[in-house]
Amino acid sequence: MRQSLHGYSRRSALGLLGAALVLPGAALGAGEFSILSGRAFGTTWRLVAATRADLAPLAEAIDTLFAEIDRTFSPWRSDSVLSRFNAMPASASLRDTDLADVTAAALGIAQATDGAFDPTVGPLVARWGFGPILEGGAPDWRGVAAARGTVAKARDDLTLDLCGIAKGWALDRAVARIEALGVDAFLFELGGEFAARGRHPQGRDWTLAVATPATLSAPSPKLRLVPGRAVATSGDWEQGYSLAGRSYSHLIDPGRAAPASGALRSVTVMAGDAMAADGWATALFVAGAEAGPELARQMGHAALFLIETPDGLRRLVTGAMPEMLT
Repeated sequence: MRQSLHGYSRRSALGLLGAALVLPGAALGAGEFSILSGRAFGTTWRLVAATRADLAPLAEAIDTLFAEIDRTFSPWRSDSVLSRFNAMPASASLRDTDLADVTAAALGIAQATDGAFDPTVGPLVARWGFGPILEGGAPDWRGVAAARGTVAKARDDLTLDLCGIAKGWALDRAVARIEALGVDAFLFELGGEFAARGRHPQGRDWTLAVATPATLSAPSPKLRLVPGRAVATSGDWEQGYSLAGRSYSHLIDPGRAAPASGALRSVTVMAGDAMAADGWATALFVAGAEAGPELARQMGHAALFLIETPDGLRRLVTGAMPEMLT
C-alpha cells in the first residue's frame, strides 16, 4: 500500500471485470491530490482525494471494511456467510443483514430482467471454468427469498453467487466510510468501478475512459462522473479463454446455460450507487446487443453499449448517458 502526492502510475484496473473503466493520468490534470491504494477481493482499490491530505489513517479502515465484506460474500472461502448459505438445507434459514440486503437487490434485478441476471448461476459459472461453486443444481432465482435480514431457499442445491453485484455494494460501503472519516471530495475505485464525491480540484467533474479491445484499435470513450454518482463496466474481452478457435466469456447467460455471446463487447452503466451500476452492467451485457439497449431504455438507465461491427465499435447510448460523454 502506498500514498503519493500529485502522482499517478498509469495501469489498467481490471480486477474481476471483463472490461473496465480507467482513470488516465492526463485526466487528473493540475491540482493537489493525495492517492492511496491497496488490494482486496483479488483486485485493487484506489482513493484519489482532491486535497493534499494525509490519507494513511484511512488505509486501515478501508482494509478492515473489505476484510469484513470478504468474510460475508466470498464464494472462494468455505467459512464465508455466503458459503454457509450455499451448504445449508432448504429447511433452514440464515440471518445476516448484509447478505440479505445484497441478495434482495440481486433478486430485484433478476425479476426486472426475467432472469438475465441470476444470482443462483454459480454452478454454471464453475462448469464453464470461471468460479468456485462446484456443487449445486440448476439456477432458479425464484427459489431464493431475502427479507427482514434473513435469506432462505426452496431447494437444498440452490446456491448464491453475488460476484455480479457485491463488489459494487462494497464500493458503496467504502465511500460511506471515507465520508464518515471526514474526506468529502474524492474519487474511489474498486477493480475498475468508480464513485465520485465532490469535484476535481479544478472545479470540474472527474473524467474516466472506457477501456476498449486492443484488437479493434478503437478510441476509448471518455465520460464525466458527476458527484454522487457511480459507474461500472461489464464486458467479455478481458476475462475468458479460447478453445479450439472459439472464445468463451466469463459472463454466463442463464437462459442458455452457456457463456454470453454475440457482438456486444461491453456495457457501462452510471447510477446513483455502485451496487446498481455493477448489477445492471452485468444484466444488460447478458441481455445482449438487441435486448440490452431496449431494457435499458425501459428502465431509464444511463448506459453505453459498445457493439462490434465490420467497421469497428459502434456506440449506443441510453438514458442520460449522452450528457455524460465528453
